Amino acid sequence: MDPCSALEAVRTAPTLLEAMRAASTLADVTAQADGDAVRDLISATLSDDPLTALAAVHALGVCTDPTAAPVLARLVADDRRPVAEHALDALRHTTPVADALPHLVAATRNGAFTGMLAQRTLEAWAARQPDLLRGALLSGLAATADGDGRARLVETLGLVPGGATTTALMALAADEAEVLPVRAAATAALGDGPAADHSAAALLVSLARNVGPLAQTARLALFDLRPVPASRVPEGLTIVQLFLHSEIDGQLHQSGRGDTGGIATLLVQLGDALLRGESPVARVITLSGGSPDPAQFPSGRASAAPGGQVGSSLLTTGHHYAKVPLSGPVGVARAWPARVAARRGIRRVLRAAGRVDAIHLRMADVGSMAAAEVADELGIPVVLTVAPDPQALIDARDRAGTLTRAGFGDVDLVEHLWFRDGLLRDLAARASHLVLFPRPQVDDDLRRYLGIDVEEQGERVGVVGEGIDVAGVDRIVSETLDRSRRRPGSGVAAALDELDALLDTLPEERRALPIVVSVGRLNPVKGMATLVQAWRDDAPLRRRCNLLVVGGDLDHPSDEESAELARIDAAVPADDAADQGLLVAGHRPNATTIAWLTRLRGGPDDTAPPGVYVSASLKEEFGIAILEAMAVGLVVVAPAGGGPATYVAHGETGILADTSTAAALASATHAALDLAAAPDADARTEQARDMVRTRFGIDTMAASLAAVYRQVAAQRAGQPRLSDAVEGAS
Repeated sequence: MDPCSALEAVRTAPTLLEAMRAASTLADVTAQADGDAVRDLISATLSDDPLTALAAVHALGVCTDPTAAPVLARLVADDRRPVAEHALDALRHTTPVADALPHLVAATRNGAFTGMLAQRTLEAWAARQPDLLRGALLSGLAATADGDGRARLVETLGLVPGGATTTALMALAADEAEVLPVRAAATAALGDGPAADHSAAALLVSLARNVGPLAQTARLALFDLRPVPASRVPEGLTIVQLFLHSEIDGQLHQSGRGDTGGIATLLVQLGDALLRGESPVARVITLSGGSPDPAQFPSGRASAAPGGQVGSSLLTTGHHYAKVPLSGPVGVARAWPARVAARRGIRRVLRAAGRVDAIHLRMADVGSMAAAEVADELGIPVVLTVAPDPQALIDARDRAGTLTRAGFGDVDLVEHLWFRDGLLRDLAARASHLVLFPRPQVDDDLRRYLGIDVEEQGERVGVVGEGIDVAGVDRIVSETLDRSRRRPGSGVAAALDELDALLDTLPEERRALPIVVSVGRLNPVKGMATLVQAWRDDAPLRRRCNLLVVGGDLDHPSDEESAELARIDAAVPADDAADQGLLVAGHRPNATTIAWLTRLRGGPDDTAPPGVYVSASLKEEFGIAILEAMAVGLVVVAPAGGGPATYVAHGETGILADTSTAAALASATHAALDLAAAPDADARTEQARDMVRTRFGIDTMAASLAAVYRQVAAQRAGQPRLSDAVEGAS
């Protein structure tokens, strides 16, 4: 296809996703475009259609014609913010343009998602013309008084190679009159990055001898600069998995808080299952955000044993939880500026771990972006679970008319749809193996959403369902229903007391009503506010049941949580919620949630009709919380699209519904309550529980993934990898 035809395909595509796929084709055929084609692209950047304009911008970015880069340099100052932002990104592929540098430096200083894009472009340019970039950043630093802005510029300065950069960073790190964020950014860059040099070691040692956050940064920088050799690595595979947007612990204390949803539960339980299976997995390292454990990154050189070395605690067998320090917001939607810090922290863990056989990525976020970069650098195979996000959501909103061509640019500024689409497709193209969720038409969906032909991928692709700790759930169910089986200190009794206290806040006349419960993050995609609205607007439903929402940090909510709480409060004011039958409980540990779900399904001493579980998510790729609800015996309402449709038997174990509207949710909830109260409900409960045990146990999932990990490790066997040896250990 020629560029003119490809551009026309973007203009005339009947859906948003087809236009985005046509834009990819346009970029592919534009690289060697002639003058006429380039002029057409330049003209197209002025289009009133945002998709056409953005497609032309990105095509100019990969065009070798010398007139393209100056055009993009002018567009970074365009009044159309979506065009200006995408031009900042597209310039990453061009040679440096001096006229664009002030805009790139300013965007980097201002931060946020746009600042991340500008910083990536400056980093790419720094490898080509370091002197030019260093001068621009130092000039920007001299003109900036804001501490956070200065820190972002210093972090970017650390991406510029050269001794002059190292000298400037050392001066900033040592300057006691400088603000802490700036000194910390300079200190971190002296340990890891193109400007890191052993000439900074003495300064880092001096800073590390103090106390406080800068000392901790200096100690980590010392480890980065001269890591301890990973000389003793356990036999068996080492697998790394990550989710940086929460602090994950083995007890799942943060479940439902911020972005700590089902993925955190999955990573904890999966890591444990991989180790106890028959597979040769010796170590699982789960990365999340938080303060690093010093024992994992020792900066000392000698051990008590003669001639010995101080080793990282990550070198022992078992399931390790390693933390990546991130400054600023760590929620998925706002963490993009943490790319450099995430990359540095991930690299630190991988180097401390010695040999790593595979790293498993699961979403198109800043953590996966950074981890993929480090994996390429260290020669570590990547396994990617491919969930069509944001593609499925774009498609659904396009069909519903809530996302249009005319409004795409403004929405993209907030949700970064174009970038996330490209990131996921790039991750998929670079991965050694792709893992797909079960979906009713998985082949068709992957082709339509991502342009991936599953048949052409061969053994590089496999379908693996997620799983839950069935034995753990059964144990909690047993202890909940039979007091004599409760283990001392298990927490079930305390969890049930807490639930009883919560239910006691309901008016007496409502306490005999069944409970509709939903568990998850307070995020718009999870639909909690929509569920509350559905319950409020349907008077018969409100009279028929109470509603319990479990999730979110009510004391210190994130921006996303605050917005969702405001929508809930607008539907049912908090002061009047319990009187009306609405309970908003906030996040609870996973074990507590399981005990609550079990009690709400109806125990032997309960007089209320059985409750039901409702997932109001706009999309659910698989649905760990739905599986847990089915495992305790609750009838469920689940989204009709995506993974749940492969395991919820509509009209038998649950109701598959259109979750995009309140009216549809209310109707589905009525149907679920009817199903739960039907004469054969006990048989349906056992049907659901047997299905979960048979198909979706965490050990089944672990066995399937272990086979994938063995496969990718074998493919890389014998190939030299930087992860097999720690640099700078001499």
